[in-house]
Amino acid sequence: GISSLKVGYNRVFGYYIEVSKANLHLVPSDYIRKQTLANGERYVTEKLKEYEELVLGAEEKRVALEYEIFEEIRQRVALENRRIREAAKLISDLDALVSLAEAAEAYGFTCPEVNDGPVIHIVDGRHPVIEQTVKDEAFVPNDVYLNDREQQLLIITGPNMAGKSTVLRQVALTVLMAQMGSFVPASKAAIGLVDRIFTRIGASDDLAKGQSTFMVEMNETANILRHASSKSLVILDEIGRGTSTYDGLSIAWAVAEALHDRNAKGVRTLFATHYHELTELVATKERVKNFNIAVKEWNEQIIFLRKLVPGGTSRSYGIQVARLAGLPPAVIERAREILDNLEGRKMGEAGMPHVASTRRKKEKEDIQQLHLFGAQDHRLKQRIQKLDISSMTPLEALIELNK
Repeated sequence: GISSLKVGYNRVFGYYIEVSKANLHLVPSDYIRKQTLANGERYVTEKLKEYEELVLGAEEKRVALEYEIFEEIRQRVALENRRIREAAKLISDLDALVSLAEAAEAYGFTCPEVNDGPVIHIVDGRHPVIEQTVKDEAFVPNDVYLNDREQQLLIITGPNMAGKSTVLRQVALTVLMAQMGSFVPASKAAIGLVDRIFTRIGASDDLAKGQSTFMVEMNETANILRHASSKSLVILDEIGRGTSTYDGLSIAWAVAEALHDRNAKGVRTLFATHYHELTELVATKERVKNFNIAVKEWNEQIIFLRKLVPGGTSRSYGIQVARLAGLPPAVIERAREILDNLEGRKMGEAGMPHVASTRRKKEKEDIQQLHLFGAQDHRLKQRIQKLDISSMTPLEALIELNK
């Protein structure tokens, strides 16, 4: 009958019944007074205390019960330990295979033939990463053939930026993918098993150990020569760059010969180099073949065709690549003059290439005769002459005119 009766809780008293002063005469005799307030009184009862113990003990009981159930589950799981681990391994294998299958379906990979023979034959091989990341030009596939009879060591020459490193790495990746059970980025592939893939790629030093870039390169090369077998695949991307030209060429030549003659059987090797003299190895080693990455020259520019073709090349087009990178025109022009002197074997008094002769003569001429209207600058004229107007859209023509 107490209309304003409230049940509350605090940390001091626990649960209590609060009654206003106007209703104190209605409080039953079994209520026990606990606290007097300005507007009323707070009471407890035996039943309320029992309920309090029930409520406050429930959390503790819940935690204990949860741990008891957890322990029971853990024991049941432990009994199935072997089954669960086997299932997990199968699922992880399936996950890896599904990932490879999805990539094969999405990117047009094909099933390779893997055998125990000496042949690595890849038709229309591609680099699985680069073909997906380079979007400004179509990826050009290439064929590669290696065996232990007439084509075991390929000397690959060609300009910087032409794609030599890409060809080397895509062959290594294709072999690796085939042997791990994946389809491969090629229209057809027959892979003779390899025991290891050895690589000498890139330029890095280890200054903390006192090792220069060249020393790191030589350590890697020494490791290959000590451990490569006739069943190995060796990828060499430049050797001998960190020393003088003659030293580097001599080391590269000797390494190529050692790989060709290894245990009288040789090692399947792809050797990319800017030492064009190495192409002469075909005259003395019967299982060496020369290949190059084709380019086309047009208006003093080079167009990269990205195609691996038989035969060697005698040029690296380094100056053209430097121009593409943005070296100042004066530096490019001077480099051409020096290259002409070196290739023309113009010698100074000491019998060394006279690299500075052209510049000295030109400076002297400039001093003798100044142009009436200042120095002529032919860059604009040359730029306009190089424009292919017949293939331009109106918008492209306006953009060039604005430049």
